[in-house]
Amino acid sequence: MKRTFKLIFFFFLVLVLVFAPSQSANEYFVQKHKSYVPFQKYYGSMDFLISGAKLKNDYSPARPSVIHGIYITGWTAGTSRFTKLIKEAKNSGINAFVIDVKDATGYLSFQSNIPLAEEIGSNRRKIVSLSEITRECLKNGIYPIARIVVFKDPVLARHRKDLVVRKENGSIFYDRSGLPWVDPYSKIIWQYNVDVAKAAIAAGFREIQFDYVRFPAVPFSVKLVYPANKNNVSKADDIASFLKYATEELHRYGVKVEADVFGLVLTNTEDLGIGQNLEKMAQHVDFICPMVYPSHYWSGSFGYADPDAHPYEIVDHALKDGLSRLTKIHSHCKLIPYLQDFSLYHNYGVKEVRAQEKAVYDNGLNSWFMWNAANVYTFEAFKR
Repeated sequence: MKRTFKLIFFFFLVLVLVFAPSQSANEYFVQKHKSYVPFQKYYGSMDFLISGAKLKNDYSPARPSVIHGIYITGWTAGTSRFTKLIKEAKNSGINAFVIDVKDATGYLSFQSNIPLAEEIGSNRRKIVSLSEITRECLKNGIYPIARIVVFKDPVLARHRKDLVVRKENGSIFYDRSGLPWVDPYSKIIWQYNVDVAKAAIAAGFREIQFDYVRFPAVPFSVKLVYPANKNNVSKADDIASFLKYATEELHRYGVKVEADVFGLVLTNTEDLGIGQNLEKMAQHVDFICPMVYPSHYWSGSFGYADPDAHPYEIVDHALKDGLSRLTKIHSHCKLIPYLQDFSLYHNYGVKEVRAQEKAVYDNGLNSWFMWNAANVYTFEAFKR
């Protein structure tokens, strides 16, 4: 049984590393954090809102009860394409944008005053004014969600060698794309990403979505070293602890917190070797966003030789697994799946996208996000 699981995981890992779009290729200091973040004095706090400071825009709509959202890169948000996407969104029923605030390159999409970002040079003005972007969204009835990539951070890794993941021989680990990762056990990294989230909230974002909330995906035979893991904490417990810390910090500002996970996390009851365990993560966030892209399931998944040719069935099976597990633990956490609006093994158009949407609705859910790394969406498929 163990051998079978390892073989299955290996094929899944290859798909993720090789084919995942962007997922693998792709002020104000007021109150101190709790003492278990030991580097506070040096890196400062972003708890500006506690002092009574107001958000930078005046639009304060309630969170939509149904979220139909699309992913937007920082580069897209900073160009005229953004205005066109708003128009298309309004005409097709899209009511939320997930916008990169910090992406998998490690760069921020805006000019921040975060000390660590200034130290390592991670500020980039892809978006001239983050607050203007959220203002534009809100006045057009679009709910802005900030996407923050956490532990895949090549910029931080290159500038702070003390924070990187290493091999057993002490050399720096590089993933299949030739990029270093930072140590998920490091409290410095926890706080840095929460500070980015707080800067996004100050600019008007109403929700925070953490991505790459995981350890590097490597074969079981590869042993990596995490220097900040002084107490032999498991990967799954570490990821859960980070989410607990981040959510407690961010809930104070009235925002919701989400965590993106591999689609397989809904089915696999362990942690896939990357620290993502559904039950443990669900204890600490408002929403789990599983990337249930049919193209990312290996041949034989749920009994289908060609999963990408069965968009409804794959999403349906995955969501049933996840919902069943959340029900058993009486979790308050809800699922908002990421669906596939891109073509890999098969051409995906209106029919295929709507088939995935139907699987969501048939499982009693009504919210979803669409992923296309180039932000080229099948808007016709979103109209109801």
